Amino acid sequence: MRKKAFISFDYDHDEELKVALVGQAKNPDSPFSINDMSIKEAITSNWKYYARQRIRKCDVVIVICGRYTNTATGVSAELTIAQEEGVPYFLLCGRADGNVVKPRGALSTDKIYTWSWENLKLLINGKR
Repeated sequence: MRKKAFISFDYDHDEELKVALVGQAKNPDSPFSINDMSIKEAITSNWKYYARQRIRKCDVVIVICGRYTNTATGVSAELTIAQEEGVPYFLLCGRADGNVVKPRGALSTDKIYTWSWENLKLLINGKR
């Protein structure tokens, strides 16, 4: 059974990375599915409530790390929600050159994993 994944990413700098990950989820041997749960409404004072509802419905949160992830307040908030809700998550290196940063709120023990198809399948299934 495919696991439901929530993707957290920096809307201002890394949207193409999210699109790539959504594409990988469509592979026939993909161990995960993504219901695009991005919050498209204007950011309001209660957007975190809606993010929490979406994260609770998922089996795993994939945090795509880019060059400016530490300044993306939405990513930090979504990571905190995943931690509070006990939803497993992992940090995925979004740039081939490795020039990426962890979001604020990431634990010092959180590793940023290499983004490859084989690695992604392992990470989705809890090998981290």
